[in-house]
Amino acid sequence: MKSKIFFSFFLIFSLSGISYGQSSKMPLPIDESKNEPIIYVGKVQTNPEYTHGGLRHVVGVHRYQTFRANRQNPPEIGSRTGWTYNHQPYLCYWDDKFYFQYLSNQYTEHLTPGRTMLMTSKDGRDWSNPEILFPEYSLPEINYKDENSGEVYYLPKGTKAVMHHRMGFYITSGNRLLTLGFYSFCPITRIGPNNGQGLGRVVREIYKDGTYGPIYFIRYNRHAGWDESNTDFPLYKESHDKGFIQACDELLNNKLITLQWWEEDRANDGFYPKDLDGYELKAFNFYQRPDGITVGIWKDQFTALSVDSGKTWTTPVRSETLKTCNAKVWGERTEDGLYALVYNHSATRRNRFPMVVMSGVDGHKFDEMLCLSGEVPPMRYYGWAKNPGSQYPRGIISGNGNPPGNHMWNVFSVNKEDMWITRTHLPIIGKVDKHVSQNFENVSSEADLELWNLYVPKWAPISVIEVAGENNKVLQLVDEEPYDYACAERHFPPVTKGTVEFSVFIKDLGKDVLEFELHNEKDERALRLHFDPKMEGLNFDLGDIEVRPVPFVENRWNDIKLSFDCEKGRYTVWVNGEKVPHEIELDKKTETLERMVFRTGSWRSDVRLYLLEGEPSAPGMHSEDLAGAGSKVPKSTYWIDNVKTSAN
Repeated sequence: MKSKIFFSFFLIFSLSGISYGQSSKMPLPIDESKNEPIIYVGKVQTNPEYTHGGLRHVVGVHRYQTFRANRQNPPEIGSRTGWTYNHQPYLCYWDDKFYFQYLSNQYTEHLTPGRTMLMTSKDGRDWSNPEILFPEYSLPEINYKDENSGEVYYLPKGTKAVMHHRMGFYITSGNRLLTLGFYSFCPITRIGPNNGQGLGRVVREIYKDGTYGPIYFIRYNRHAGWDESNTDFPLYKESHDKGFIQACDELLNNKLITLQWWEEDRANDGFYPKDLDGYELKAFNFYQRPDGITVGIWKDQFTALSVDSGKTWTTPVRSETLKTCNAKVWGERTEDGLYALVYNHSATRRNRFPMVVMSGVDGHKFDEMLCLSGEVPPMRYYGWAKNPGSQYPRGIISGNGNPPGNHMWNVFSVNKEDMWITRTHLPIIGKVDKHVSQNFENVSSEADLELWNLYVPKWAPISVIEVAGENNKVLQLVDEEPYDYACAERHFPPVTKGTVEFSVFIKDLGKDVLEFELHNEKDERALRLHFDPKMEGLNFDLGDIEVRPVPFVENRWNDIKLSFDCEKGRYTVWVNGEKVPHEIELDKKTETLERMVFRTGSWRSDVRLYLLEGEPSAPGMHSEDLAGAGSKVPKSTYWIDNVKTSAN
């Protein structure tokens, strides 16, 4: 039975045009793979000139913003105003619900105060407002000596702690949900909270009714001088709930899961495997190969193998084929039995884009690098060490639940400011072999659009609606976002000559306009149609022939048809059956086109937009907050229907 399942997946990848070379289902034996536990065998590399890396896009990725940072008009979170440094998310699925945890500071990394937040969702699309999971913590008076410099730093009593943790959730064998955090402090910004000086790891239980249990320490940093006598929360063994104590004991005895703790803990008391002593191993993640070997992944490209579920390890080595830009790597065995790596394959250590995904069949060799997220919106709020891009991806670690459906779920932060989640169609592919014929009549919601790519900010939602009085369903793009946009993409088979048709209805014309584009496999746009009645109607890219804008009417359906010829480098457009008089030059020479884009804002992808004074950065990183970042703009609403493609 397993061989039949594998053959079907191999056939799917073959038909999709994705090759896995000489990879087989079983990886090389441990003695032959321990010197390079993970290897990228593909030839494609990211193009550093673009935030999307010049990569082919994954087919069927839905990206939802789960939390939008807002300093001026924050969502209701206790009595606090908006905090705009948000990072390090974690995800689990328990009791038919998603749980999303992340840490939050007022405006910048490592500066107090800090706290840990929690959001929930039934479907992964609509999320609750964040609640405070681990609140601010007031420290006693501290005199901290830096072992590297010998300098002593004084923190007065009442200084607030900062949070830092590399683990969010644990579902016990008895189906209890624990959530964890780590209280620490930074005497100065260059000394991070994860150097072993922190107070210790805290834990509390999340109950099925949505309430939380008391906060306890599950492990003190006793080697740093912290224990029951000088901290505010008791040890978990003081709980009157025997089931909770057993749950914590179970977690403490799981050496694979607790290896995620080492970075902040750093105790030399035998709690962690001795094989890893002497290595700066951060942000641990793991998965199991088909042969039962556990693959360990850390930041800075470190990898190792374990034959006994994390008790012992091979010597950690750097996987040189991964360019991880000093950020996290997520690896997992996906629902279809294959493997995926998600991380920032970047040319620099500061720029965290694009976020890529690579697939493999054996957990050892990975091929076909694809873009999972190449969007880099402007950084709206000032903050130190806020890297631009989608970063620090995490999925659902083994044992932490399994949502319904055939998808891969990943959470991440954007610009260390906003929280996002992706739902990726499986198997992971970069091409389709059937042309598009989409009228949305049999679609209940945008979640059913498995082969569409959706980019959905909180203030720019995408949905499938029924038009009142028309007995007609359409794809709706709404935009009230001052610094981002909604985007819907659809792949079609790569063709040299083809035709694309769709209908568009401009219902509300606010600040933004609708753009339609066709892209090639390198995510280069070959043509653009710009729908803006304020600019005389439908505008085109201008090549060697001047083409005047074509009028079209708001609040009525406009039928668009275009025919392109990559060999000639030109395209022709019809608007409501009327042919535009001239052929128009393609913006980019290309052999084929394969993806259409509907977007409620102007194209952005040039990395030069994210360079400031010669240093890779994001707009706003070394400046004031962007004007109007906390308020919506006048609403734009667009309807799309009857989308079709064909080869000529």
